[in-house]
Amino acid sequence: MRLFSNLYDDEIKKYFFKPPSRFSKHSPREVLAYGLGGTLYMPATKKNIHQDILTKKHAGLTSLVICLEDAIGDNEVEKAENMLIKELSSLYEGLEKGFIDLDELPLIFIRIRSLQQLVSLSERLGERLSILTGIVIPKFRKENGEPILEAIANKKSLKNPLYALPILESKEIIYQETRIQELFEIKQLLDRYQEIILNVRIGATDFSGLFGIRRSPDTTVYEIAVIRDCIADIINMFVRLDSPYVVSGPVWEYFSSAERVLKPQIRQTPFIEKYGEEGVKVRQQLIGNHMDGFIREILMDIANGIVGKTIIHPTHIQAVQALNAVSYEEYHDALHIITESNGEIGVLKSTFSNKMNELKPHLYWAQKMMLKSVTYGVLRNEYTYIDLLKQNVYV
Repeated sequence: MRLFSNLYDDEIKKYFFKPPSRFSKHSPREVLAYGLGGTLYMPATKKNIHQDILTKKHAGLTSLVICLEDAIGDNEVEKAENMLIKELSSLYEGLEKGFIDLDELPLIFIRIRSLQQLVSLSERLGERLSILTGIVIPKFRKENGEPILEAIANKKSLKNPLYALPILESKEIIYQETRIQELFEIKQLLDRYQEIILNVRIGATDFSGLFGIRRSPDTTVYEIAVIRDCIADIINMFVRLDSPYVVSGPVWEYFSSAERVLKPQIRQTPFIEKYGEEGVKVRQQLIGNHMDGFIREILMDIANGIVGKTIIHPTHIQAVQALNAVSYEEYHDALHIITESNGEIGVLKSTFSNKMNELKPHLYWAQKMMLKSVTYGVLRNEYTYIDLLKQNVYV
């Protein structure tokens, strides 16, 4: 499995200086943490999930979450659990029959409601639990999270790794008077279980709901003041140099619609410079599909040190991947910084002669770029994310 699986091998060679590497659930944790890409959520009541996976219906999909929590009704829990068991059993049978190889499977997670549900599902699944990569823990707090982390740690083995993805979305985190203490306690807990923590996720929809807020498709999450401030504190706590985690971006709720209220949010110039009149058409189609606000939010995610994103529609997969691809300039700056970080000098001019690379302050950034380049690859100098977005529009 690899990111950009919607592209043929010759297209990968064309666009990438360093191609995205293949990975599976057995790859090192630090690689997997950067390989989730656009994580597609679907309710456990959705039919034929196993067929969608076996037939590779969603091009480029590398991770998915089958949800037993907010995506289903409280009266559907038993039905959803039974459907989940059935779908995972069918998928397991497909693996045994050779319809798909384990290394071709996307990273599959289930979002649970409680420790009791995790224990019950684990007992019912038995050896079929091995097709899962991890467990998503909603409304994560120290009180409800610790026993679940302990249960996951007890089920993890070298043969069958199992990871945890805590979602930060409770009122104690978004409310200003309790936030810092709550985040500090969660950070201390995660540090004790760091080897099984694959990703820290942000539940902006739940946060917004506590204030009766719902953003429009023309508004990024960073323009909602209370959410922006909370995300800043989450990044402050979990993306620090000492004991860092990969934090993923919150969900984008919108997909195709022709209605517009505000002016488009992605600049026209880069598209015209790259493709002329055809570029204008590409940009217009992205705007028509409400992808411009989505693209702008991903760019804000990246600027704030966030990698990957929760998505609710397959059309979002390639945009997340395209914008997270490492540029040729970023890669060579990072490589230059790491290579020269031997204590001999403190600052040097970029090989592109357009910026200063200060070795100590930029070293952590450079290390993150190198990790990201493993799964997202490095674009050739003449290509940008616009070229990959164009593939998403027309393929």
